[in-house]
Amino acid sequence: MSQFDYVIVGAGTAGCVMAARLSEDGRYSVLLLEAGGSDLSPWIRVPVGYGMTFRHPKFNWMYEMEPDATMDGRQGFCPRGKVLGGSSSINAMVYMRGHPGDFNDWAAMGNTGWSYNEVLPYFRRSEDYERGASAYHGAGGPMHISGIRGLTHPICDNFLAGCDELGIPRTDDFNGAQMEGSGTWDFALRKGWRVSAATAFLRPAMGRPNLAVETHAHVTKIVIRDREARGVEYIRQGRRHVAEARREVILCAGAINSPKLMLLSGVGDRQVLDQFGITTVLNQPCVGQGLQDHVAVSYYYRCTEPTMNDVLHPFSGKVKAALHWAWNRGGPLGRSVNQAGAFVRSRDDLERPNLHIYFNPLTYTASSIKPKSLTNADPFSAFLISFNTCRPTSRGSVSLRSADPSAPPKINAAFLGSAEDIADVYEGARFLRRLAATGPIRKITQSEYLPGPSVVDDAAVLADFRQRAGTVYHSSCTLQMGPDPKRSVVDPQLRVHGLDRLRVVDASVFPTVTSGNTNAPVTMVAEKAADYIRQG
Repeated sequence: MSQFDYVIVGAGTAGCVMAARLSEDGRYSVLLLEAGGSDLSPWIRVPVGYGMTFRHPKFNWMYEMEPDATMDGRQGFCPRGKVLGGSSSINAMVYMRGHPGDFNDWAAMGNTGWSYNEVLPYFRRSEDYERGASAYHGAGGPMHISGIRGLTHPICDNFLAGCDELGIPRTDDFNGAQMEGSGTWDFALRKGWRVSAATAFLRPAMGRPNLAVETHAHVTKIVIRDREARGVEYIRQGRRHVAEARREVILCAGAINSPKLMLLSGVGDRQVLDQFGITTVLNQPCVGQGLQDHVAVSYYYRCTEPTMNDVLHPFSGKVKAALHWAWNRGGPLGRSVNQAGAFVRSRDDLERPNLHIYFNPLTYTASSIKPKSLTNADPFSAFLISFNTCRPTSRGSVSLRSADPSAPPKINAAFLGSAEDIADVYEGARFLRRLAATGPIRKITQSEYLPGPSVVDDAAVLADFRQRAGTVYHSSCTLQMGPDPKRSVVDPQLRVHGLDRLRVVDASVFPTVTSGNTNAPVTMVAEKAADYIRQG
């Protein structure tokens, strides 16, 4: 048995931040356990390499969802990072905090300390923003954030001009004073390399004598005695190990694996645990409940101008792109294909945006729900426009399939479980069609080839959505934060209600999913949690 002050489960985004922050002053010993392996792979470091890690079991848990009755019984794909850096090592690198109102909503739900003004300093702390420090951004932090202004594909200008024609304002910074509007994204990129939580936070800390990092260490149970977390059990190289935590166990396994581990450890709904022969340590029915995610659909258009398909489909184009990146870290391999987008209100009576719009100057021969590959660009010029609702109200769950820790969890998405979310499907489709009909986009459009001109009325739009839409991989809210133990799993300082020395720090604690990508909010949550812990 080994002993540490803090044992952290999961070296994803939150785990990397926690390990770096808790070990930085040398006062505490820290053990970080990761089920996956090293992130030292070109498929991780090269930005467009995420197309290869998307279905690679070496880096990805590759979970499958349960058949979803709200989506015509289809099963969705749920990739989760299984590597140092977690999902920050395999995602599309978009840096998006969410709308300030998201965090004010959290505070209004009783989560003291989580309003926008209170979390903004933690966003700023983590940043090394390429345009320098300001009221909204930090400089000199671990995570370099850069834009692609002036580097986007030329047809992105047509998308932005189309938004102009609809009266959508331009924003120069989705994470600044004005989130609403159209623009180009910021990314966790530095000089043509991916910036993950592992490269930004963990690797600079790995030489510290008070930080131990073990990879290929699959945690199977949190050891709980007398309502107190004492450590964890894990399997490494076929052998069972126990690590004891003198101060706290910190669960950072993510919105899917954190509730799974809680249930395996006897924390959850007693009736569910009894079904699997697991002794109940704490009867907490909220564990695994409340899953939220963003579910999007793409509309595909043949283009009269060359797109990234023309560069990345031919073998010769792939070679040229690889040489370009190798020479100066530039070109299409040095940035994300998700380049421009918008946050818009589909109705004037809304207080803040309800639709997240994506524009990609590339399409690939895959469905949006279960891609065969993200590396095969279509053999013709094309682009896509996607949408999802910013703040879904539907709720799903994560539960056990078996008491065997190696068995995948049961993920029930229930993507379209509310009338409000269905209404946003109709409004999103109408907005996309209005946008596609603007002069600047018509100018480069040959035809809409999916779903096609026959899908027009609400019934057809909804049927198409149920058939083609899929997650954009923002799983959250399965161990929600809140002041009431009957309605939440952790308190506003992320301590598990009813247990001592156990804290959860990852997207599972979100009370509601944020309005955009979730990696930046998870980084913020971890920065804030580190302060809670260090302040005692």
